[in-house]
Amino acid sequence: MEEMRKQAERFGAELIFENATAADFKSKPFKVTAGNKTYKGKSVIIATGASPKWLGLESETRLRGRGVSVCATCDAPFFRNRKVVVVGGSDTAMEEAFVLSKVASEVKVIHRRDKLRACKFLQEKAFENPKITFVWNSTVQEILGKDRVEGVRLRRVDSGKESVLECDAVFLAIGHKPNTDIFKDQIELDQTGYIVAREDTRTNSRKISVRNLRQSS
Repeated sequence: MEEMRKQAERFGAELIFENATAADFKSKPFKVTAGNKTYKGKSVIIATGASPKWLGLESETRLRGRGVSVCATCDAPFFRNRKVVVVGGSDTAMEEAFVLSKVASEVKVIHRRDKLRACKFLQEKAFENPKITFVWNSTVQEILGKDRVEGVRLRRVDSGKESVLECDAVFLAIGHKPNTDIFKDQIELDQTGYIVAREDTRTNSRKISVRNLRQSS
């Protein structure tokens, strides 16, 4: 990223390290507010990406970075030969499980349904992996541990019965939330908050393009 920054600067780009807090695309020039300044432009490229979703548990926040993670690629090496849990049933969840299975002693995938949402190929690959097993029809009610993750408290969605599963880490793969709140009422978003892109990358404002965000069908 540092090399990319230097390259952009060589071509004349000015980098401003502030969070964008507001946007006005209703008239030209378009306006974006960052810090205490408003910047104007004829065109805007949106590359705000998306943030991982969290369960919303107090214990999840408290143990974040102490065994709770949303990135197996980043944190898997810390749990070599340990028991880990992946929460989710999507393609992303299976990919997280595959990464973890290379280093962990055991990977349990916790899913709230009785079947996965992942594509057939990833499902078959996961079922064939001897390190990966599944806990179906279950949700995480609490992540256990004082200074580090020691387990999870689960609840069955069909019976309400609760149980404790010991583990050393919890990796969440329950989806992403697009970082588009500041663009509400400015450009067209779909029901989940992703930007609706037409003509490859253009939004309904023809001079605003989107990068690194899912195109809506």
